[in-house]
Amino acid sequence: MTDSAWNNLALLLCYWLAYFVLHSILASLGIKRRVAAARPELMPAYRLAFNALSVLLLLPILWHMFQHPGPALWQWQGAGAWVANGLALLACLGFVRSLKYYDTQEFLGLRQLRSHTRSAEDQEHFHLSPFHRFVRHPWYFFGLILVWTRDMNASMLLSGVMITLYFVIGSRLEENKLLIYHGNIYRRYMERVPGLLPLPWKYLSARDAKDLLDQRPAK
Repeated sequence: MTDSAWNNLALLLCYWLAYFVLHSILASLGIKRRVAAARPELMPAYRLAFNALSVLLLLPILWHMFQHPGPALWQWQGAGAWVANGLALLACLGFVRSLKYYDTQEFLGLRQLRSHTRSAEDQEHFHLSPFHRFVRHPWYFFGLILVWTRDMNASMLLSGVMITLYFVIGSRLEENKLLIYHGNIYRRYMERVPGLLPLPWKYLSARDAKDLLDQRPAK
């Protein structure tokens, strides 16, 4: 590769690192608690603003990727292309299907804004969708499928590696919060179900999931 291509990759790496660090800081419970203590009037809009900022800051990274793709590394062809695109389609359908099991109003931050919620903690209770019986983070799993079933150039490969690393690290950070929110019930769930990639021997049956949910403390 040329020096210009390497420089573009180095810049892309810096973009991803800055994005992930900022995203993790703003999503952390510690920062949200500090904002809630210092400026409680800001908390109803915090989640909505966080999501909007996450999307906006992603746009220049995507622009850089497509402006400076770098050399092509591999391209799915023949049966491989059918398999890759089929898996990507299933991941998209899985994501859409999973939305019915989430409180999307809470996830987006609209519920907090309308109800003037000033708490730093998420309000959604512990629940298990059919996807959560097989993997603790279905959206990350679907995202990994989408990333690694695409044709690869240098920028896409670097981005795929960075996104995968962030999903691994970010899921751990997210689970630290979930343990605070849900305590031992989430710890037992973690012992039974893998984090990012389903394993054939490690999952919850429908009965096991119901038994675990029955252990939730009453609210």
